[in-house]
Amino acid sequence: MTQAAPTLPLTVDDAMVRAALPSLDVLGTLRRMFAALGQARAVQPPQTLTLFPGQAGDFITYLGALADEQVFGAKLSPYIVTGGKPVVTAWTALMSMRTGQPLMWCDAQRLTIERTAGTTALAVDCLAPGDAKRLAVIGTGAVGLAHLRHAAALRDWETIRVHSPALAGNAAMRAELARLDPRARPADSVDACVRDADVVMLCTSSGVPVLGDGMLTRPALVTSISTNVAQAHEIPPAWLPDMDVYCDYRHTTPASAGEMQRAVAEHGWRVERIAGDLPALVQRACPAPSRTRHAFFRSIGLGLEDVAIAHALYTHLTRA
Repeated sequence: MTQAAPTLPLTVDDAMVRAALPSLDVLGTLRRMFAALGQARAVQPPQTLTLFPGQAGDFITYLGALADEQVFGAKLSPYIVTGGKPVVTAWTALMSMRTGQPLMWCDAQRLTIERTAGTTALAVDCLAPGDAKRLAVIGTGAVGLAHLRHAAALRDWETIRVHSPALAGNAAMRAELARLDPRARPADSVDACVRDADVVMLCTSSGVPVLGDGMLTRPALVTSISTNVAQAHEIPPAWLPDMDVYCDYRHTTPASAGEMQRAVAEHGWRVERIAGDLPALVQRACPAPSRTRHAFFRSIGLGLEDVAIAHALYTHLTRA
């Protein structure tokens, strides 16, 4: 059998990614990917952590395969110890399931931000009440601002409150909030930001809880993302037994999410109590939140998200 001649992959740097992003349907891409995962048309292995020799750092490998798109790939994200600030990058390799040849090698840092925020937005769209009016966002880094951008159109928000210590006295950042959405208003504290909120999106790098007892004054949907801190948890693990809990993928998330690990070890919570994940949510195959108590959505980031968004980028660039 004659094999196809090797081809050089398309190499995409950050500038090319930035220029292409406005043309990508991030939410639609992720919705289709999670539906495929729920239909066994995609495979999501656990992520792997590999240590560098001599305590020089590590790298995480995020893998995934998509049957309908006939692609597979891996994102490699190293954490490199230096004499000062560590080096953290991310690059995705996209390959063809038809030919076995490489299709694209792309800078994935900006894509990671987009797929992280897009996954949260998909969860909000699936889990938040249709009449939700009050949105709260904690964190104004690149990930937090992307969350605001992706969530802004999901509901007819009457108020959008945003809190971050970085907003204090920062006129440029406040102007950026107003540019992203005129409804976005800075809040002076976490308490003021989340009070009476219907949806609270936690977008921090904190390794300890951002929310505390008594802050949430009504049943709310709380979303949380991952950080590099070991066993990071943006909400108290003790809350989980009294919440409707959801995640991006129930087969991998509980082993990595810090609050889930601690809730199991310290508070009698069981992984079996997860009400649903995104593959089930997009197919309406799991219960909706009760609305009588808080709901919690936890994402850790999946290789399939990286592969799906990389494929969307590749399709856009090769059709342009």
